[in-house]
Amino acid sequence: MADHHYDVVVIGAGPSGEGAAMNATKHGKRVAIVEDKPTVGGNCTHWGTIPSKALRHSVKQIVTFNTNQMFRDIGEPRWFSFPRVLQNAQKVIGKQVKLRTQFYARNRVDLVNGRASFLDANRLEIRGNKSHEIFHFKQAIIATGSRPYLPPDVDFRHHRIYNSDSILNLSHTPRTLIIYGAGVIGSEYASIFSGLGVKVDLINPGSRLLTFLDDEISDALSYHLRNNGVLVRHNEEYESVDGDDHGVVLSLKSGKKIRADAFLWCNGRSGNTERLGLENIGLTPNSRGQLAVDDHYRTEVEHIYAAGDVIGWPSLASAAYDQGRSASSDIVKDDYFRRVTDVPTGIYTLPEISSVGKTERELTEAKVPYEVGQAFFKDLARAQITGDPVGMLKLLFHRETRQLLGIHCFGDQAAEIVHIGQAIMNQEGEANSLNYFINTTFNYPTMAEAYRVAALNGLNRIF
Repeated sequence: MADHHYDVVVIGAGPSGEGAAMNATKHGKRVAIVEDKPTVGGNCTHWGTIPSKALRHSVKQIVTFNTNQMFRDIGEPRWFSFPRVLQNAQKVIGKQVKLRTQFYARNRVDLVNGRASFLDANRLEIRGNKSHEIFHFKQAIIATGSRPYLPPDVDFRHHRIYNSDSILNLSHTPRTLIIYGAGVIGSEYASIFSGLGVKVDLINPGSRLLTFLDDEISDALSYHLRNNGVLVRHNEEYESVDGDDHGVVLSLKSGKKIRADAFLWCNGRSGNTERLGLENIGLTPNSRGQLAVDDHYRTEVEHIYAAGDVIGWPSLASAAYDQGRSASSDIVKDDYFRRVTDVPTGIYTLPEISSVGKTERELTEAKVPYEVGQAFFKDLARAQITGDPVGMLKLLFHRETRQLLGIHCFGDQAAEIVHIGQAIMNQEGEANSLNYFINTTFNYPTMAEAYRVAALNGLNRIF
């Protein structure tokens, strides 16, 4: 058993671990990163963000092919199986793993495969397949991520019952699918499967979809999911999930029974904190396996930090990377530490959704005198050219100062479009103003031009 000494040890090689390790090593720290999976990238690369977005892109292309009149001259609509569509995602995953493995080699970060657990506040035990080592550290960053929450009364070993990780092993295309949980992941998979021609029942324990979104955007998502053949059932909770050789029966507390070829659970995630030996350093996760941190990403043990999904909200790859980088910024005392807030949401449903800043409901409750500027994609030349007329950009701004308060967008490329407004919203003083969009010439035709259209629309509402 070998002993190794490091300045910083990072546990978990997902986005937050990578952000932490890269920043620490570039400031001259001796860094090791421990990963218990065979390859780096974390949930983001292997089971979550990357595969689901690659899947969604392929499905979007299929939908375009099957609905665009230009392609009807080629032949009849085509049917694509889920496993075939998944092949493209596997290629992307491979590229991501290769790229991220090179980062660690190039920056001289020791990449160690094994499971880490704390022996005490300055030592970690690392158990690999054939190795057993002790790492001494000055600081540690817990970046172990999360996994789907799996209720014990649902048999996920059944070949027709899946969660948001195991769905990527689906080897056939079901004709009918029940998705339980209508959060971001559930809504995205509802879009993906309905785009493949699967009849989807989306079961929502809440009263409306994605309540953190602007009400108008949430309503639009509901409409377009239904328009694409998804049956959304609100205010429903499961009583039992029973699989047999031919399908799955979902019994709801309301007395309803729903049958489908397969069942997908997308309701909640748990932090990966078990078997970390946290009891040996006096840390106790909450009921969802998450660790509490202060404003500098420090746990209750001052020199041990945590970042990414393991600390909870917002549980996004984008935020995780920045949180990990900021945690190590606190360690190396550079100029780039920041508390990661105002994170834009990017939801890759069909249509895509993205927003940053305040919603109309929040501004109304706070009695902020705001006004609305809108641009509908069906009126934009670029959207007419690409054949993607669904969607809108909505700007919320202060009536008196014209300061931007919120940006809400749905439709093709929404997650890209939102960053233009985000950049202006983060400016100081008068630079953050609706006037920027009115006084700036945009390329034409573009989707970005929606900002000019929305700003002029909003200006017309001020008297």
